[in-house]
Amino acid sequence: MIAPVVLAALAAAAASAATYNIDTGHSTATFSVRHMMVSNVKGTLGGVTGALDWDPAKPEASRVDATIDVKTIDTRHPKRDADLRGEDFFQVDKYPTMAFKSKRVSKSGGKLLLTGDLTMHGVTREVTLTLEDPPVEVKDPRVGYRLGASATTRINRKDWGLTYNTILEAGGVTIGDEVSITLDIEATRK
Repeated sequence: MIAPVVLAALAAAAASAATYNIDTGHSTATFSVRHMMVSNVKGTLGGVTGALDWDPAKPEASRVDATIDVKTIDTRHPKRDADLRGEDFFQVDKYPTMAFKSKRVSKSGGKLLLTGDLTMHGVTREVTLTLEDPPVEVKDPRVGYRLGASATTRINRKDWGLTYNTILEAGGVTIGDEVSITLDIEATRK
């Protein structure tokens, strides 16, 4: 009879508001952008750090503050990665990180929307991330409790001053303006 009471207490504790540290080793940002109007180039960014507050009973009270190391950009093509880190794109010597700081959480059509400021390449603009599912906490026998979430958004890279491009002979451009972004975050409860 004690087991159900203990399980109920543990479930209640796991479902309460808590602060989490982003687990850099298990968190990434991925992106996709149109290349030469015929395919999509995909890449990843690691070095995701930060913290989040999550309250499953009151999601609108939640917040996220995250930073991404732009030097970790990886498209599986070393020359392109060097170009992306260089003067024509991210200028990582001047802008080594990008950051997201949430301002509000809302619900729409059964999804959670996380709106906040994205600072990239020295420019800050508001973006809205759509969470695929509400964050779920699980017990990790090594570190206590872990929380995971995936979120997506689309941005126009030109809004952040990332304007480099070339015109193709047949018309069109080498690099699309719209960038699809997916964040996969794991975090451990403080």
